[in-house]
Amino acid sequence: MIGGLGFQELLVILVIVLIIFGAGKLPSVGANLGKAIKSFKSSMADDTPPEQVPTVQEGQSTAAGGAQAGQTSQPGQGQPPA
Repeated sequence: MIGGLGFQELLVILVIVLIIFGAGKLPSVGANLGKAIKSFKSSMADDTPPEQVPTVQEGQSTAAGGAQAGQTSQPGQGQPPA
């Protein structure tokens, strides 16, 4: 029993996978799945901290719309909707 799945459930899943992908593509699907899992595990084990987002100094404009620090760009907050 693997993760709560019995032999019959695994057999049904295998038959469905064979119907969808065919026997010829099954090795390449397995290899790609293995590479994806390996890449995910290595990225989760990476100890580097995420990049810090630069903060906008007061008086500087942002690239998203030219709003200064402290201003909102939500409709109804003093600015007409775009």
